[in-house]
Amino acid sequence: MSVNPHVIDLPKKIVVGTNIIQYTPDYIVELGYRPRVSIAVVTGPHVYRIVGKQVVDTLVDKGFNTSYWIVEKPLKTLADEIASEIASSKPELIIGVGGGKAIDVAKYIASRMKKPFISIPTAASHDGITSPFASLKGLDKPTSIKAATPLAIIADIEVIASAPERLLKAGVGDLVGKLVAVKDWRLAHRLRGEYYGEYAAQLALLSAKHVIRYHELIASGSPEGVRIVVEALISSGVAMCIAGSSRPASGSEHLFSHALDVLAPKPALHGEQVGVGTIMMLYLYGDPWWKRVKKILQKIGAPTTARELGIPPEIIIKALTIAHTIRPRYTILGEKGLTWRAAEKLARETGVID
Repeated sequence: MSVNPHVIDLPKKIVVGTNIIQYTPDYIVELGYRPRVSIAVVTGPHVYRIVGKQVVDTLVDKGFNTSYWIVEKPLKTLADEIASEIASSKPELIIGVGGGKAIDVAKYIASRMKKPFISIPTAASHDGITSPFASLKGLDKPTSIKAATPLAIIADIEVIASAPERLLKAGVGDLVGKLVAVKDWRLAHRLRGEYYGEYAAQLALLSAKHVIRYHELIASGSPEGVRIVVEALISSGVAMCIAGSSRPASGSEHLFSHALDVLAPKPALHGEQVGVGTIMMLYLYGDPWWKRVKKILQKIGAPTTARELGIPPEIIIKALTIAHTIRPRYTILGEKGLTWRAAEKLARETGVID
C-alpha cells in the first residue's frame, strides 16, 4: 500500500539576538556561500534608509556581489517585474529586509526563481517572516500563495524593537488567532477528512499561549517582550512549514480579516483585524477564552472593537457574512456562512460593535 509522502521544508538557520544585523555576511558564509557570490536584496524605501543600506553595505564590504531592489507595494505585477530584473544579475541568494511587504515579495521572487531566500524582518507584525507563504495583492482573492521557505531568519531584536509599537501589538493579534485556526483545522479533519497534523497544531498553539502567558511583559515594550513575540511568530511560521499549509495558523479569523481587506475603504493592520476576528470566532465555538483574549488585547493596547479598528460596523457585519467565500477552506463558518442577523448578533455579543 503506497502512502503519499509528506515533505517538510524547514529553515536551516534561525538567529535571534541584539545587534546581529552587522553579522549577516558571517551567517551567509556559515550557510555555505562564499564572497563573490551574487546576492539580490529586496527591501522597502523607508526600511532601506534605516536598515537595508546597512545590510547591503556589509555584504559589499565582505566581497559579496550585491545588488538591491526597492519595493513600494506588494503587488504581484510589480513582484514579477522585479523578478525579471533580478534574473539578469543571476543571483544565488535572495534576501528580504523589512516588514511583511518586502519579505513577501522577496519570498515570492525566490520561489519563482527557485533560489534560496533569507528573511531579515524589521517588524514583528505577523508570522510571514518565517512561513512559506506570501501575501500579494493583485491575485484573484486576498489570500496567501505558496512561496519559498526561508533558508534562514535573522531577527535583530534591537531593530524590531525600534519599529512602531502598533506593529508589535498586531503581531500579538496574529498569534492569538492560532487558537481559532487549530480548532478550524480539527473541525475540517473531522467533518471533511482533511489532513491534520497534531505536532504542527500543538506548535501553533504554543505560539499563541506563549504571548498570552507573557502579555504583560509584551505590554511593557521591553526588549524581552519583543523577543517573546518574535520567537512566537517564528514558531508559528515553522508550524506551517511542518504542516505544508497555512492551516495551523490561519482559519476563520483570517478569512474575516481578508474579507475586511476587500470591503473596508481603509483596512487596519492584518494582525489587528485577526485579533478582533479571533474574539468573535472563539465566541462562535462557545469557547470562554474569547473573553480572556479580548482582555489581553485590551491590556496591550490592541484593537478589540470596530471603532478602534477604524472600520464602520456595517462593514464588520458584511465581512462576517462573506468571509466563508474568501477561499475554499472549511471552518466554523461552514459552507453557507453567517446570515446578516447572525453576524450582527455575533459582533454585538462580543462588543465588537455597539
